[in-house]
Amino acid sequence: MKLIETAIPGPLIIEPRVFGDARGFFMETWNEAVFRTAGLDRSFVQDNHSHSQKGVLRGLHFQNPGAQGKLVRVTRGAVFDVAVDLRKSSAHFGKWIGVELSAENKRMLWVPEGFAHGFLTLEDDTDFLYKCTAPYAPGSEHTLAWDDPEVGVEWPVQDLDPIISEKDARGLSLADVPAF
Repeated sequence: MKLIETAIPGPLIIEPRVFGDARGFFMETWNEAVFRTAGLDRSFVQDNHSHSQKGVLRGLHFQNPGAQGKLVRVTRGAVFDVAVDLRKSSAHFGKWIGVELSAENKRMLWVPEGFAHGFLTLEDDTDFLYKCTAPYAPGSEHTLAWDDPEVGVEWPVQDLDPIISEKDARGLSLADVPAF
C-alpha cells in the first residue's frame, strides 16, 4: 500500500497493492493492522454505498458533533472526490483537495474527521463505497455549499449544472457552517 500526502495535512490518497492475472485482480481495501502501522489507527462502525449517474454531485457533507472520518473508494465508474478543511485551528481552514477516484485506478481517499466531503460522478452507473468512523447522525449533519466562492472548489466540468438533492441545494457558506 502506498500513502500519498495531499496539499492539506490529514487527507491521504491510498494506492493499494493490486494483484492481477488472467482471472481479474485481488486487492485489500481494509486491513486494520496494515492501516494502523501506516498511521491510520481508526475503527469503522458503518459502511455506505451510493450509486449515481454521471453529473450527480453529493455533498459537501459533514457531521458536527459526531464527526466522521471516511475511507472512500469507487468500485464502478469514476468520481472527482473533494475534502474541505473545516478545522478552525488549521492553517488550511477553508482549503480543499480534489482527486479522481475510479474503478480503473483503484485509489482510495482517507478523509479525516473535521473535513467536509463530497464528490461529482464522472461516469454513469458509478458505485461509491465508504467506511465511516462514526454512525450517521441526521441531527448533526450539515452541508457546505458545493459552489461556495470562498472555498472555490474547481470541479472538473465546464459550465457545471450538477444534479443535486434539495438538501445539498441549501448548503451553507463557509462563514455559516458550524466548523470544528
